[in-house]
Amino acid sequence: MSDASAPVEMTNKSVTKGVRLLRELAAQPRSGATVTTLAKAAGISRPTAFRLLHSFEVSGFVDRIGNNYVLGWELARLGRYADPHAGLVARAQPLLEELSEKFNEQVTLSVPNLQDGLELVAEATGSHVVGIVPHNMVGQHYPLHASSTGKVLLAELPVEKVVALLPEELESYASRTITDRATLLQQLDEIREQGFAVIDNELEEELLSLSRPIRDSSGTLVAILTVNGPRYRFGRAQIPEALQQMQTIVDRLVDVFWQDSTSA
Repeated sequence: MSDASAPVEMTNKSVTKGVRLLRELAAQPRSGATVTTLAKAAGISRPTAFRLLHSFEVSGFVDRIGNNYVLGWELARLGRYADPHAGLVARAQPLLEELSEKFNEQVTLSVPNLQDGLELVAEATGSHVVGIVPHNMVGQHYPLHASSTGKVLLAELPVEKVVALLPEELESYASRTITDRATLLQQLDEIREQGFAVIDNELEEELLSLSRPIRDSSGTLVAILTVNGPRYRFGRAQIPEALQQMQTIVDRLVDVFWQDSTSA
């Protein structure tokens, strides 16, 4: 047996299906979902879904409230011991560096948090990068309305939640920062339709930033890929190629983390 085939043959299909169910359950409302709904969403048979959910219930990984299943107390307990980003960063870093070297610009990876904000968890900087983009950005937070990552996140939220998060008059950071919430809401519609966000002289003067969402098998936003660069080098003429290259990296990241969602 070759090394290349070993990981595929060693994969336990029942575990894979169980993980798929848990991911689908996490995408459901907090009130949970029925076994029929979860089986359909996960693409597995109802009897199989029922057996797996029963096993998870016995183990405390899910709870059942009436006919609905919700994520369980034991899963929450174990989650407190896990580093939420270590595995993601370790696997994503080579792909970020590959994209960064291709454009010789800074590339970052951000993930949504439970407070409707973002955590910048990984970055890569091309070996020849010079300019206005700062280094060591991991852990920093940026205004949602004036960053391309923030706009991707805001575009995921219902309009009423965006209105609750942001005041009518928004803080200005650079010459083209959108400071009117109504104007921003119109731009978020465009971002939803086109599938990416751009800022140009909005967070810093002469900074152009481009972001694409990364989604799991259920369509849930799980991370955001971003390329940052100074406009004199990374301008609007580079956007089409950058978007294409970024989508390739997004697809490869999805393959790394969520390929089991479509297998067996």
